[in-house]
Amino acid sequence: MGRKKNGEDHHHDFEFVQWQGINHIHDYSTRTTVDDRHSHIVQGMTSAPMNVMNGHVHYYEGVTTYDDRHVHRFNGYTGPAILLPDGSHYHEFGGQTTYDDGHIHYYRGMTGIAQAAR
Repeated sequence: MGRKKNGEDHHHDFEFVQWQGINHIHDYSTRTTVDDRHSHIVQGMTSAPMNVMNGHVHYYEGVTTYDDRHVHRFNGYTGPAILLPDGSHYHEFGGQTTYDDGHIHYYRGMTGIAQAAR
């Protein structure tokens, strides 16, 4: 599930991998910091996994919810997989939104548990 923006492949330096025999994605949702007296929700689905060193990460990008008459864009890579006792995993992610309407927002969160890619 490679994502492209302006015709560029954002993860051309990464090798797509399968994790424990499945190609998988994660959902994510978190609230931004309150800036200019409001916040937004950052949510979506990650890309398929990309091999990095001895693990994998996922790319994500999107547009925040519409609040205070505007939106912000965001993108980034998750951190490495954090394994759970049952063998599943999740990832931490965080960053800042684009500068819109005179301000930015910061966000941090954890993805949902891995699920088979659609």
